[in-house]
Amino acid sequence: MSKPVLQAFYGMSSPWAYLGAQRLVAIARDAGATLVHRPIRLIEANGGIPLRTRPDYRQKYHEVELDRWRKHLGTPLNLKPKFYPCRTIETAAQAVIAVQKAGIEVADFAFAIQRALWAEDRDIADLATLRELALATVGEAGAALVRDPQPADIVADWHANLAEAEDRGIFGTPTYVLNDELFWGQDRLDFVARALAAAKQKEIA
Repeated sequence: MSKPVLQAFYGMSSPWAYLGAQRLVAIARDAGATLVHRPIRLIEANGGIPLRTRPDYRQKYHEVELDRWRKHLGTPLNLKPKFYPCRTIETAAQAVIAVQKAGIEVADFAFAIQRALWAEDRDIADLATLRELALATVGEAGAALVRDPQPADIVADWHANLAEAEDRGIFGTPTYVLNDELFWGQDRLDFVARALAAAKQKEIA
């Protein structure tokens, strides 16, 4: 029986990806699925709208929803983090890609980056910060893969993630993909779990 593959397309600075990160890992683990991290940014070509360019009322409501969800989940989150918007997310995103490509379990590192931005007021565009987070979660081997610039193959993988996201019709993050079905938003994780369970039942039958 083949393991289902659950792909997570998300921005490293997305608060919604952060809020859903640990549940995503648990859902994949419980279903026996392989979780593949696919860091991206908003896909504006498909209708993604950066938060700071949205009308004021939409930005205010965004904050209301973050407050509701952080309380609902009991997840530490600063509504106005010191280093958001980030100077760049590419360094962090490509570090996650590099660690995963090396065959190192990357979930703890990715979550540490998200938590650093949203709960600890740390600058995830800073190379030294990323290396410190990597050392604490994926060890020296993982920390050695945090570079700027990254090797050409890692940069190519970053661009491939963006291109595939656009081709799939992804616009916002996080978007989870299972068997070509899209689930946009951490509030759809229950549906991801149900889809995984249904796929497992189908395999058994």
